Amino acid sequence: MAGRITALEVQKRDRERVSVYLDGRFAFGLPAIVAARLKRGQILSEAEVEALQEEAALEGAYNRVLDYLGYRPRSRAEIIAYLQRRDAPEGQVKSILDRLERAGLLNDDAFAEFWIENRQQFHPRGPRALRYELRRKGISSEAIEQALSSVDSLAGAYQAAEKKARQLDRQDQRAFYRKLVEYLARRGFDYEVAQKVADRYWAELEPGD
Repeated sequence: MAGRITALEVQKRDRERVSVYLDGRFAFGLPAIVAARLKRGQILSEAEVEALQEEAALEGAYNRVLDYLGYRPRSRAEIIAYLQRRDAPEGQVKSILDRLERAGLLNDDAFAEFWIENRQQFHPRGPRALRYELRRKGISSEAIEQALSSVDSLAGAYQAAEKKARQLDRQDQRAFYRKLVEYLARRGFDYEVAQKVADRYWAELEPGD
C-alpha cells in the first residue's frame, strides 16, 4: 500500500484518530499523535506505510496499558503478562516497558512500597503473607525486603485482629488465645507477634465469664 496523501480527516467517532486517504481512497487510521507529522501531498512508500501502522499499533497498546495502570500501580511482571495475553510482539513489549520507565510509571521498588502501604491501611497482612503476594507479582527479593523494612508488624497485627478479637470476647482465655493467634497466623503474622496481640486484646476487652 503506497501512494500520495490526498486527505487527513479527524474521525467523527474518535477525535483522537485520523483517517488517512491515499490517492483519494481511505487507506488506514492512525492515532492523532502519529498522524500529526503527515501532510497532504506527501508520498508514502509501502515501507513507510508499514512503519506508520506499526507505530500506530504500538501507540494503541501503550494507551491500553495506561488504562490498565489507571486502576492501580502495576509491577513490571504484571505489565508483561498483560501485554502477552494480548499477543503483543516482543519488540513492542520492550518499547512499552522502556517508555513507562522513562515516564516514571513503572518502578518495582515503588510498587512494593505501594502494595504494602495499601495492605496495611485496608487489609493488614503479616510479612510472610506480604512476601508471598509480592513474589507472585514478580517483585525481586531485594525490593521486597527493602519495602518490608519499615513495616510495623505489631501495629498491623493489632489492627487486623480488632474485629476478630471483639467477636471472641465471650470465649474463655484458652479459646480466645488459640483462635486469635490462628486467625493472625493465617494472615501471615508470626507466632510471637500474634501472641503479643492476643495478650493486649485479652487485657483490653476483659472477656465475660
